Amino acid sequence: MALTVLGLSLLGMQKASAQRGASYQNGLGLFIDAGNGGTFVGPHFKHYFNANDAGQINLLFGQNTTILGFEYSYNKPISGARGLKWNIGVGPQVEFHSDKYRYHGYEYTGKSTTDVSIRPMLGLEYKIPGAPIAMGFDWRPWWRLTHGNNFEAGRFGIAFKYTF
Repeated sequence: MALTVLGLSLLGMQKASAQRGASYQNGLGLFIDAGNGGTFVGPHFKHYFNANDAGQINLLFGQNTTILGFEYSYNKPISGARGLKWNIGVGPQVEFHSDKYRYHGYEYTGKSTTDVSIRPMLGLEYKIPGAPIAMGFDWRPWWRLTHGNNFEAGRFGIAFKYTF
């Protein structure tokens, strides 16, 4: 009984904290990662821990590659622009390439490989006031740390999500 009360109290505190500053607590939708080196598309989930701090996970597909990415972002409302926030963040991503894939304009054949990258990001997110819909656009450079250490500045993300 005490554990149930404690759990409900923590859930209520988290929800109240998120509602004070964040325009939503969770968002689930479609993420498109495009630019130099191909386009990747898949589901993503964003969760606000408090009014400004959020975590996001992406599972993207394309170019015979599957990408699993995690990131932290700091989000801040833009004064005078209801529903609009700027954000900055960073996170790791793991790329699983099949035995034939394209990476930044080059085609590779042979064995399957796995790469690790760091993805900084800087962007804008707009939550439609009164509707459970948000969309975002970010600049997301791609810094591959394995198999040749490649940096690609010309990458961008577009997100569409249902918020709850």
